[in-house]
Amino acid sequence: MAITSPRAALKRAELAGRLGCNLETIRYYERIELLPEPARTASGHRLYSNEDQVRLRFILRARSLGFSVEDVRSLLGINDGRPSCAEVRALAEAHRGDIRKRIADLKQMDRRLGEIMAGCTGAETPDCALTDKLFEDS
Repeated sequence: MAITSPRAALKRAELAGRLGCNLETIRYYERIELLPEPARTASGHRLYSNEDQVRLRFILRARSLGFSVEDVRSLLGINDGRPSCAEVRALAEAHRGDIRKRIADLKQMDRRLGEIMAGCTGAETPDCALTDKLFEDS
């Protein structure tokens, strides 16, 4: 489908610049069909509509919140039609649970690393309590 009003659409580089992503990101989302193939000019240049821009912004925001590509696909309703609010909430709650689990794991890692670092003097010697601790059986 050719767009007749070039002012109504953006080229890929313009879209990437406007949304703060790179060209490869846009190509990737097209390749995996999260973003539909854009319209083209008579000379074959890709032109992205406002709808494409809104959809890409949604994808980027969802990904920045840590949703997987398949989660984004579900949120967009690509396979099964538009999901219900209850389905979206359930997906978000599950994702939030995963985030909280990762945060707990990171806090535990931080505590453990702090304990290990406490024994390290930072001296300019080859002997280091930190690396010794890492080599220990635990």
